[in-house]
Amino acid sequence: MKVLHLDVNHPLIIEQFNALGFQNDEDYTSSKAEIEKKIADYDGVIIRSRFTIDEAFLDKAVNLKFIGRLGAGLENIDTDHAKRLGIFLAAAPEGNRNAVGEHTLGMVLSLFNKLNKADKEVRNGKWDREGNRGIELEGKTVGIIGYGNMGKAFAKKLKGFDVEVICYDIVGGVGDENARQVGIMEFKQRSEVISLHVPQTPSSINMINADFLKDFKNPIWLINTARGKCVVTEDLVSALKEGKVLGAGLDVLEYEKKSFEDMFSGSELPEAFTYLINADNVLLTPHVAGWTVESKIKLAQTVVDKIREKFC
Repeated sequence: MKVLHLDVNHPLIIEQFNALGFQNDEDYTSSKAEIEKKIADYDGVIIRSRFTIDEAFLDKAVNLKFIGRLGAGLENIDTDHAKRLGIFLAAAPEGNRNAVGEHTLGMVLSLFNKLNKADKEVRNGKWDREGNRGIELEGKTVGIIGYGNMGKAFAKKLKGFDVEVICYDIVGGVGDENARQVGIMEFKQRSEVISLHVPQTPSSINMINADFLKDFKNPIWLINTARGKCVVTEDLVSALKEGKVLGAGLDVLEYEKKSFEDMFSGSELPEAFTYLINADNVLLTPHVAGWTVESKIKLAQTVVDKIREKFC
C-alpha cells in the first residue's frame, strides 16, 4: 500500500502504517492540481481539511482504495462518488467525541456564570458581583439535536447534573439511558438549553433559522460545536436581540473559512458578526471543541484501526 499524507497529523499514524508495511509519502505543500497529477500512484490518502476531494479528484485516483479523514465528518469528500468507486472511507468521530462533549459543557457553564465577561471586567479593574450573578444548570432541560457520537458524549457529561436531557434526531431509536428521544414538538416545548451536534448535510445547512427559533416555548441558550453553516447568523443575532436566545456558545461560525482572518483586515466586518464579537452573552472559540492534545492521538489511532481492520 502506498499512502499519501496531505495534512500533518500525530506521528503514530505513519509509525503504525510503517509497521503494517505501508509506504508513506508526505506532501503538505503542493497544490491540489499538483496532487491530482500523482494521485493515481497511491492506494490511500490521509487528509483533514486541506482541500475538497471532489469527483474530478477521485476520477484521477484510479488506484485509490481508502481515504482516512482525521475528523468527525466527511463533508469535504464527495462520499457518493467515492462509494460508487468502491473507496473505503474512514472518518474518526470516535476520536474527538469526548473532547467535544467536555468543550460543550464548558461553554454552557461559562455562559451561565458569565465567566468570560467577569474575567474581562476584573482584568480592567471592575469588581461587579451583582452584574455577574450566574444561573445554575440544575433543574434545566437540555435538548440535544443530533444524537450520534458527539451528542451522546455531551449527554454523558451531563450525568452528574440534576437536569433532564432530551434529544432529537432524524434517525429513530437513538435515545439511551442518558437522553430520552422526543419529537420536534416536544423538543421545542421543553428545551431550555440546545446543543447542536449534526453533520453538515443539505438538510442541516441553515437549519437553525428564524422559523426554527420562533417556535420554542422557552427562551433558550444555544451551543453550536457542530458546523457553522447549520446556523443562520443573522437570525441568531435577531433572536439574541429579542431575548428569544439568552446566550450563545459558538465554536463554529457561518463565516468560518481559511480566509477568516482576512475579514479583520478589510474595511468592514459583517454586521451580524460585529454584534457577536461585542456581545457579553456570546462565547466564541475557533473550531477547537474537538481539538485537544488527547484527541489528536485518538483521531489518528481511530483511522489506523479502521484501515487495519479493513485491509490487514
